[in-house]
Amino acid sequence: MSSRQANRELTEVLNQLWHLDTNRLKPGTDYRISLQGKAGYVAPGSNQARDRAHAPLFGYVNEEKLHNIETFAHFINLLDNYETSTGVSETVTSEELQENRLFIDAIMETEVMKCAHTYLVKKDQSPADPGQFKRQLYDIWFRLYHRDRRGGEDSCGFEHVFVGETKHGQEIMGLHNWVQFYLQEKHGHVDYKGYKARDNKDSPDEDDHVLNLQFSWKGLVKPIGGSFIGVSPEFEVALFTIIFLMSTEKMTSVVVKVDEYVLELVVYRHGRSIGTSYPKLLSSNNRDL
Repeated sequence: MSSRQANRELTEVLNQLWHLDTNRLKPGTDYRISLQGKAGYVAPGSNQARDRAHAPLFGYVNEEKLHNIETFAHFINLLDNYETSTGVSETVTSEELQENRLFIDAIMETEVMKCAHTYLVKKDQSPADPGQFKRQLYDIWFRLYHRDRRGGEDSCGFEHVFVGETKHGQEIMGLHNWVQFYLQEKHGHVDYKGYKARDNKDSPDEDDHVLNLQFSWKGLVKPIGGSFIGVSPEFEVALFTIIFLMSTEKMTSVVVKVDEYVLELVVYRHGRSIGTSYPKLLSSNNRDL
């Protein structure tokens, strides 16, 4: 299958989540992407990247649909709440704390999160009581911690993974979420440079739900970033929460086959919270298997 065998049990539960993800948007209908050229090599520490894509990645997204799906609507509210520079202490207002909780409440209403919760209870990783499970989710995703030793509590898992941060104005960290990518691209902050693929056999399709991308954000280059495309926020939270809780390692990497995609899912731990998490597309459509 891939050079590393897919983890069977995780593959099974993640495919259940995939099939339950009814809020996932449909490529070509709810949104359109334009992959354009294959991105080149970027030297470590460099912010120079040849632009192999002159048009944006997202040609169209049905924003009305996004705002009408409760979990997406709450998710978009949260994207505005975070200061992107690490080392700048986050100021969390009571209104923002409330928005974090509303987001968790909304995703807990979905079949995706209910399925993840059931699995984690069965595995003795989560409390059966929904209220206690919500508190656990809050700690994993929203508890603030120091990412930069020079500053105050400047980061949390949600901010890193979904919003993105910059480190000393020199390096992009995180920003693995397609909605944030689309919104940042629309506002002129993100410039898509092209897709990353190992060889010509492995070129992605415009209806693929997982991509490896190269882009710049606020002038800084991300040489390669893995991202789910079109999936709901609850799907990503469920998937990465499961990977996080099923391991105590500082860095966990598992290979799974979700739908037609062979993925490496990577999660870094920051104490009891997520440091970062992202998908890395290994192959798709039975290409290169």
